[in-house]
Amino acid sequence: MDLNSYAELAVRLVNTAGAGGQDGDRLANLDGLRALVADREHLNTGVTRNDLDLLRDLRTELRGFFVACSEGDGEDAAAQLNTLLIQHPVHPQLSGHDSQPWHVHYTESGSVADKYAAGAVMGLAVRLTDVGIDRFGICQAAGCPGVFIDTSTSNTRRYCSERCMNRANVSAYRARKRGEDEGGGAAH
Repeated sequence: MDLNSYAELAVRLVNTAGAGGQDGDRLANLDGLRALVADREHLNTGVTRNDLDLLRDLRTELRGFFVACSEGDGEDAAAQLNTLLIQHPVHPQLSGHDSQPWHVHYTESGSVADKYAAGAVMGLAVRLTDVGIDRFGICQAAGCPGVFIDTSTSNTRRYCSERCMNRANVSAYRARKRGEDEGGGAAH
């Protein structure tokens, strides 16, 4: 069972709201939903407008979980996940799709939104118990609403993507250069 990929479903969903320096809502229509689940065979068929609406609502709820974690509020984070676990019950089932060996999926029943939600929420719950709330963060790049799970050994991740990290580093460099040019350029 690849719990990282299930928790990553939550990150991917939240980050459809313009994270990583992307403009606009990438979950604005059914094509956006199809793109979100394109690499998940058990999720990428039969998407409906109802799935889209439900996943947009779930995205907001999952963002609240990441906010609680980033604020160090473990009680709120756990309460939010517990509520989501009740709303989206998990039904483990063996699966052998795509010529893969037998493995566990959290659910194969219900709509695309049901499957996505159950996997994402369960993945977050397991990751939270494994690594703690300080590994769940919100992107520090100006204007980016992205989230991430820090899997680094040093727990130093601050950005949702390399693109945001690079943009922030360039911005900081330019600010330092402006400061040097304004304040220290004449002292030779």
